[in-house]
Amino acid sequence: MQSQHSAAAANSALRKQLDKRLSDNSLRSLRISSSDGIDLCSNDYLGFARSGELAALIESQSVSDEHRLNGSTGSRLLTGNSVLAEDLEKFISNYHKAESGLIFNSGYDANVGLFSCIARRNDTILYDELSHASIIDGIRLSYSNSFKFRHNDTEHLEELLRKAVGTVYVAVESVYSMDGDLAPLKEIVELCKKYNAALIVDEAHATGVFGKEGEGRVVELGIEKDVFARMYTFGKAIGCHGAIVLGSDVLKQYLVNFSRPFIYSTALPPQSLLAVKCAYEFLKKNSCRIDELKNNIHFFNEQVKKIKKVKLIDSSSAIQCVVINGNEQVKRAAETIQASGYNVKAILSPTVAGGSERLRICLHSFNSKEEITGLLRIIESLIPSPAKINR
Repeated sequence: MQSQHSAAAANSALRKQLDKRLSDNSLRSLRISSSDGIDLCSNDYLGFARSGELAALIESQSVSDEHRLNGSTGSRLLTGNSVLAEDLEKFISNYHKAESGLIFNSGYDANVGLFSCIARRNDTILYDELSHASIIDGIRLSYSNSFKFRHNDTEHLEELLRKAVGTVYVAVESVYSMDGDLAPLKEIVELCKKYNAALIVDEAHATGVFGKEGEGRVVELGIEKDVFARMYTFGKAIGCHGAIVLGSDVLKQYLVNFSRPFIYSTALPPQSLLAVKCAYEFLKKNSCRIDELKNNIHFFNEQVKKIKKVKLIDSSSAIQCVVINGNEQVKRAAETIQASGYNVKAILSPTVAGGSERLRICLHSFNSKEEITGLLRIIESLIPSPAKINR
C-alpha cells in the first residue's frame, strides 16, 4: 500500500507540472511524422536522409562479416570498437582538417560528453546564451565556473574573459539552431587568442552546408588551427545518425578516459558507421547540392523582402524564422500552413524566450522556387499588422 501511495503522489506531482504546461500552451506531445506535404521543417538540408541513391550505395557496401553484425555488442572500451569505427574517425578528421576525432552516439551525447569533463573545478566556461541545451546540460554536469554572454556580443564576452580564472573555454555554435544566424567566429578567435582561451565550436547546423564540400564554417573561414574542439553531427545534412568531436590527439585520449557518455554507452552499430562513411563520400561527389541549397537561401531572402509586415530573424543559413508572438498565435499559424500542404513547425516558449515564438522554416536543396513563394504567400496572408523587419 505504501509503495502505491508513493507512486500516486509522484504521479500527482508530475501531473501538476504537465497541467501548467497545458495552461500556457507549451505542452509537448509526440506525433507521427508524415511524409505528406512539402518539407520545410526537417534538418535534411541536402536530401540525404531520403536519397535512394545514397541508400543503394550503403546497401552495396554492406558486405563484410563485420558489417553484418546487428549491433556493436558493447561500449568501445569493451567489445564495441572496430576497424570500421577507427577508420571512420580518421576519415572524418581528415575531411574537416582536424588532427583527431572521437565518435559519439548523438550530437547531444557529444556535447554532454565533452563539456561535462574538460573543465575542472577551478576552470571557467563562457558560453553564448543561445547555446544548445546539450551544451548547457554538459556544462551543468561539470564542476567548473560557468557564465553566459549575450548572444553574439563580443564586447560582453571580452568583459567575462577579463575576469575568467583557470583554464578558460569559450563555447559557441557556428550556426544557431533556433535563430539560424551565424557566430562572429573570426572576432571570437581573436578574443580567445588575446586572453589565452580555448574555443569550442558546435558545427551541427553547418555540417554539410557551409564550406566548398560541406566541411563547416570553421574550415570555410580557415580557422581550424585556432579552434580547440569542434562537434559535427551526422543526423542533419549528412542524413544519418551520430556525431563526432574533433580536436587534438590529446583531446581524443582525454575523452576516451573521462567522458562518461562515451565510456558507458554501447557503441553505434556497424550499419550506422557504414552509412556515415557512405554519406560523406556521397557528399564529396554531390557538392552541387550545397550550391542548390545556397541558391534557395538567397531566393528566400530576396522574396521575403517583398513582404513588408513580416518580422524575421536575420539569417544566411538554411534556418529562417518568422517571429509570431505568443504560443497560441504561432501554433494557429503553423496549423494553417500545414493545412495548406507545407510542413512548417511552430517553436514555442520555453524552447525560445517568451515573445520570440516563431515559425522555423528549414530550406533544402530539393525545395523548388514555387514551393518557397507559395509558402511566403500563405505567411503574408496570416500576418495582419505591420512589424519591423529585423534584417
